[in-house]
Amino acid sequence: MKLNADFTNRTEALFGKELYARFAQALDVEPVVSVRHNVKKYTAERDAVAVPWATQGYYLPERPLFTADPLFHAGCYYVQEASSMFVEQVVKQYVSEPVRALDLCAAPGGKSTHLLSALPQGSMLVSNEPMPLRAQILAENVTKWGNPASVVTKNLPADFASFRDFFDFILVDAPCSGEGMFRKEPKAVEQWSVSNVEMCAERQREILSDIWKSLRPGGLLVYSTCTFNSEENEQNVRWIAEELGAEVLELNVSPDWGITGSLADENLPVYRFIPGATDGEGFFLAVLRKDGEASLAQPRQPRLQKVPAKIMGEVESMVESPELFDFVQNDELITAMPKEHTSAMVALQQKLCVLHCGLPVATVKNNKLLPVHALAMSTSLRREAFTVVELELDRALMYLHRETLALQDYPIGYLLLTYRNVPIGFVKNVGNRANNLYPAEWRIRKNLMDL
Repeated sequence: MKLNADFTNRTEALFGKELYARFAQALDVEPVVSVRHNVKKYTAERDAVAVPWATQGYYLPERPLFTADPLFHAGCYYVQEASSMFVEQVVKQYVSEPVRALDLCAAPGGKSTHLLSALPQGSMLVSNEPMPLRAQILAENVTKWGNPASVVTKNLPADFASFRDFFDFILVDAPCSGEGMFRKEPKAVEQWSVSNVEMCAERQREILSDIWKSLRPGGLLVYSTCTFNSEENEQNVRWIAEELGAEVLELNVSPDWGITGSLADENLPVYRFIPGATDGEGFFLAVLRKDGEASLAQPRQPRLQKVPAKIMGEVESMVESPELFDFVQNDELITAMPKEHTSAMVALQQKLCVLHCGLPVATVKNNKLLPVHALAMSTSLRREAFTVVELELDRALMYLHRETLALQDYPIGYLLLTYRNVPIGFVKNVGNRANNLYPAEWRIRKNLMDL
């Protein structure tokens, strides 16, 4: 791979000749493919090697056509770069009680879906992305993962200013110069420059300053990038500690994992993933605890628009353990919110641009309930509320392509479709055909003959 001379000189000086030689050689090798399972939906043996720092992460021997697998569309697993799965170790070693968490720069959703699986039961995660198209992708992936204690927002970091001491845990996977993605994204090589590195480092400090007050004293900040230079990594970690006020925390790491420590400040416990040393792309992570101690800010108890009593029973029948939820109606949409997080979720809806919140259950039209796709994706779906239709692969792909299916042998009304016993969505059977209710914007766009 042909690299910018400035990048080569700077990175070799940082890495040292031996590590840089291994890194440069690795850039000419195809990147590994890795996935992470959603155990709330799917458990299966894989012909694959486990990612050692992630409980449900696996390296695949080759890259399959994920688009042709309905289980991929159903949120049974997420295709995630292995190095970034290291975030799980922070949770394992420092988070033992339920938390209110924020993934600030979350698209496309790999770390968010991972946190939704790794955080203690009873936690809530807000996943944010300011860019509109990327935010929609994030909302799709979080919805497919199916955890009802999730919120997706589309806001700038500064928009969280009114949420002081609101979060116990914040992940800032900061927009960066992308040096660690050179193998996977050739454009990152073309766009690299020293001035861009400096601009990114400055922008990262702005982001951190904007969000710092939203982290309660005593809370955890995880700072990560997918780049190698010290300006965006060690120097920014040192800046957080000294200027914002935090202690840099150490993680227990197995030497077998091949993770590199700090290359620019020997007193900082930080963690670098470098191709040629670890099996994954470039990644950097540090954990910081904010100085002081304070309890989490509690929003006011909201006044909720309750679901009409005449349809409440039917709504509750669609959800497992309905006693754990508050059911809220906004216009036509009925949402189930975990009771311990209702106040926080409503506060977020009142002040931020919320794309997804809790468990959307159904819309109400003419006093009739129409189940929404998010319910089919949820791990809190009560499938006994629907007639279930198991599909073979070809018809499951037709459904995901948003084609009309014929299901004359099944009752009229809403049917829940499954593939390998995993829900993939709803149809409305009208007799001679079944209207496809799969979200149009999520449909498979490739010709099915090419799959």
